[in-house]
Amino acid sequence: MTQDHQITTAFRREFANWGVWWSRAVVFAMAAAAGLTVVLFTRLTEWTMDAFDDLSAAWWWSPLLWTPLCTVVVVWLTTRFAAGAAGSGIPQVMASLEPDVNPSNRGLFVSLKLSAAKFVLTALGLLGGLSLGREGPSVQIAAGVMLAGRRLLPQRSTVSTHGLLVTGGAAGIAAAFNTPLAGVMFAIEELSRTPEQRSSGLLIAGIVLSGLIAVSFNGNATYFGVIHVPAVTLSLLGPALVVALACGVAGGLFARLLLRSLAGDGPDRLSRYRREHPVLFAGGCGLVVAVVGVVTGAATFGSGYSHTRHMLEGTGIVSQSYVFFKFIATWVTAWSGVPAGIFAPSLSIGAALGNDIAQFMHYPDAPTLIALGMVGFLAAVTQAPMTAFIIVMEMVDGHALVLTLMACALVSSAVSRTLSRPLYASLADMQLLRLAPESDIAQPLATEPPSEPTAQAPSTDAASHTPPSSAPTARGER
Repeated sequence: MTQDHQITTAFRREFANWGVWWSRAVVFAMAAAAGLTVVLFTRLTEWTMDAFDDLSAAWWWSPLLWTPLCTVVVVWLTTRFAAGAAGSGIPQVMASLEPDVNPSNRGLFVSLKLSAAKFVLTALGLLGGLSLGREGPSVQIAAGVMLAGRRLLPQRSTVSTHGLLVTGGAAGIAAAFNTPLAGVMFAIEELSRTPEQRSSGLLIAGIVLSGLIAVSFNGNATYFGVIHVPAVTLSLLGPALVVALACGVAGGLFARLLLRSLAGDGPDRLSRYRREHPVLFAGGCGLVVAVVGVVTGAATFGSGYSHTRHMLEGTGIVSQSYVFFKFIATWVTAWSGVPAGIFAPSLSIGAALGNDIAQFMHYPDAPTLIALGMVGFLAAVTQAPMTAFIIVMEMVDGHALVLTLMACALVSSAVSRTLSRPLYASLADMQLLRLAPESDIAQPLATEPPSEPTAQAPSTDAASHTPPSSAPTARGER
């Protein structure tokens, strides 16, 4: 075959094939729809958080009644109508990407119905003042929207279902944080398990397009503003190392605690009560979150976004006990079984930890340690250091701290791996237990360290934080 003929063939394949152009149009249209959906979701959650703030400011005692009530309603609706919408949403997308999952079972993890349920139930949780984030849920919401475009693709399209799910999940991160680069890295580090080859450029373009949709509505402003970093010197080395190690330990313990409590298969009294009475247990969790919020002067309610921004800007005073109480409120919120992300609360906890270390060590540039705390704790919890590094770098416009943020993320993630299994991969393994007994699942996503005993198949729907009555039990752990 001559070179001219090869060029002509390639040209026809790329530009004269209507199926290729139709596939591109579908990907771009669904990516834009996913981005727009996340923008609407963001606006709704902001409105619900503001409404709760107004309620708690008018009557300080109202969360003691309102928060447990909202938690009960959310968990009842979730267990009754949308078990797959519970929890973060990232584990569900990861589970749906497993090659051994039958296409007929993907609806247990990702679908338009679950996206709609996640949209409403997460907003209702924030209306109740629960300590949760919207970014993890945005991943499942956008993936469900993107997956709906599969039926519009030509039969022989090179865009696979796997590619649509990866693109949708990453688009959720890109649009939620206003960080397109972080969306691409999230797709590479957490979601993508196989190369998409010819369609990879198209899918990355879809992720970026979804992020641009968010930028067009929210403006090109960074999520947490801009931090002004002085010249990085050796004086930063000691405090930065302390922050990285502290975040690695705290984030690793947080991830381990979440896995233990969400597995729900323990013989302790609380685990048994959660299995037998999930709605009443959720009400108790809501009451704990309310009490913690009232004790801290409403500081721990919601995602923690405003407190993080105030710390970075140096415009707010945050108690040194905030780290502990926000840690507890976020853990109990996740344990309750509501649809809840942990990205924003993790950033808030990490920021407060960096702020405390700056005060303790009398370091003059607190915003730098706050940013390091954000990336360190998020990297430790998720064990996805590159995603955490890019998210924080883009959110605070901290390009002067590129190498420092990257080093902190790597150290914190390494420390966390000695304390806990990977959080999202382990929760994805639990999600797969919801499959029917006849489903064959291959190797697990998470590798457990030798010191950690192998989890047995729980009697609760651990990954979705709901009891098994809404889904069949699998043969065992993958």
